[in-house]
Amino acid sequence: MHKLLASAHKEFLLLTRDIGGIAILFIMPLVLIVTITLIQDSTFKSVSETKIPILLVDNDKGSVSKTIKKGLEESIIFEVIKIENEEEAKNLVFKGANQLAIIVPENLSSDLEKKVNQNVEEILNKFGVDEGEILQKESFTAKEVKLYFDPATQFSFKNSVKNEIDKMISKIETQSIYSAFQEQISDDPDEAIFETDNFISFKEILPQKNDKIIIPNSVQHNVPAWTLFAIFFIIVPLSINIVKEKSQGTFVRLRTNPVSYLTVLGGKTIVYLAVCLIQFVMMLLIGVYLFPALGLPTLNVSGKIPLLFIVAFFAGLAAIGLGLLLGTIAKTQEQSAPFGATFVVILAALGGVWVPVFVMPKFMQTLSNISPMNWGLNAFYDVFLRNSTLLEIVPEITLLFLFFILTTLIAIVYNEKKNAV
Repeated sequence: MHKLLASAHKEFLLLTRDIGGIAILFIMPLVLIVTITLIQDSTFKSVSETKIPILLVDNDKGSVSKTIKKGLEESIIFEVIKIENEEEAKNLVFKGANQLAIIVPENLSSDLEKKVNQNVEEILNKFGVDEGEILQKESFTAKEVKLYFDPATQFSFKNSVKNEIDKMISKIETQSIYSAFQEQISDDPDEAIFETDNFISFKEILPQKNDKIIIPNSVQHNVPAWTLFAIFFIIVPLSINIVKEKSQGTFVRLRTNPVSYLTVLGGKTIVYLAVCLIQFVMMLLIGVYLFPALGLPTLNVSGKIPLLFIVAFFAGLAAIGLGLLLGTIAKTQEQSAPFGATFVVILAALGGVWVPVFVMPKFMQTLSNISPMNWGLNAFYDVFLRNSTLLEIVPEITLLFLFFILTTLIAIVYNEKKNAV
């Protein structure tokens, strides 16, 4: 135990003498999490609170175009700007001045009314309800509502707009059919025969705790994700530290003493695990106290602190194990630093820190299961968003602990074989 504490004391002295390294370990993750959260939260607000101006060219001048315009204006997303010329609207959108232009074709309302009335009359005549004169069937050309999108517009935004317009048009057609039947069957236009209200609707059921609805926000997603990224970035200074000891001859002097490599790695583990936990505490403090001052949602940690520390503890072990392995294998700092930084970014991408796992291709979703960041992130989400218990996060923290054991054992075996006489 004395040797282990002495090794940890040595690591502590080395770390505290490197002011630049301490700044990177503690200040940069804080800057990163604040910046990313502000960007994502402002992006979310720009979609949900700020209206997006769209151009509307109304060549129809009828009831359908009025309904489309009314539906868009009632939306919380769009601000309608009427414009007369389709070519002008197209140029404005394709040059990036506007994200979207909607072109309503000529005679859309009148042709839709004629077509619906014709179909209704045919149906009623077949059932003998209407014995009036059968008019000659008129053919109608299908109408197209054109949508012009800015080439830089995201695919998800295009899909959501197209779905909204399609739903609006379908509702207009359905109501037109009901109205046509009503006119043919009833002599009183004010008499309601058909109910035109939607029979099927959607209702989102949100998780609740103590009769209060729990609504996830950008802070609850970003704090665990970027905390995990900061924790795993510990492999860079840790691996550099090990390589520096080997290049400066410190490790050779340690081998002349009756100290095992496991004890050396144990001292590093204690110190750097403390660093990981301090990083984690600072991230929580940022979420609880600084974010509200910046106009961001407050991070809710009530009743979750013990489980969060457990997840951070095992995530820190996994990151340290990877750093110990990298530092043991690497021969120079030029090998360990770039590889460590790049590897952390790869693990973060695979783990869902950059892009949610569910939007990845199937192959990448399968590959993400081997990323320790994915295990840690799922455990954090279980606590923050799903209100899981300790038993429910055991699988993830077990994987993190086994990863630490495996990487540390590989580092010890590699070191023993490399230094065998």
